[in-house]
Amino acid sequence: MPDIKHFDPDTALDTVVRLFWRRGVASTGIQDVVTATGLNRSSLYATFGGKQELYLAALRRYIEQRSQPTFRRLAEDGRGLPAIADFFAGLIEARCSGEYARWGCMVSNAHAGAENGEPDVRNLLDLHHQQLRDALHAALVKAGARGQLAPGADPAAAADLLALLAYGVNLRSRAGADAGELGRTVTAVLASLGGRAEP
Repeated sequence: MPDIKHFDPDTALDTVVRLFWRRGVASTGIQDVVTATGLNRSSLYATFGGKQELYLAALRRYIEQRSQPTFRRLAEDGRGLPAIADFFAGLIEARCSGEYARWGCMVSNAHAGAENGEPDVRNLLDLHHQQLRDALHAALVKAGARGQLAPGADPAAAADLLALLAYGVNLRSRAGADAGELGRTVTAVLASLGGRAEP
């Protein structure tokens, strides 16, 4: 007879995402996953594979559900610098308040952890970085077209700078940085890029 799953793999994976996101890979064992999901080891292994495969599935899910929709909105927003300012304001709010406050970003946490040495993890991190940078670049090109950037400002170099700033916000917020402090830093960086930010 075929094996019939008596649980929803998507729901289980959502629980695993939160577990790895909050605690990290090194501090999370399979027994922690068993306890959090209420599933037995054989069900987990049969559905997802071992811990590494489970982590990869969780990281991929995080990127698909949390990062990529935000990047798409930023890239499609035609306002230029105000769109970037809103992106960072939303980032700071998500990192410093609400259910996931002080968890940081699962991707940034992976950059800072030993798991980034795994080739499959590194590939996901590199893809995420490129998508973040591309979204910022698209918004900066629109900012340039609106006359919002300082003369001679390079959207490509600015996109690299802002991507690094986003990682910094993620890591500093996890370490307890104040939302106001982070916001002032973002404001100063954006001011250094422009001219003016049209509404």
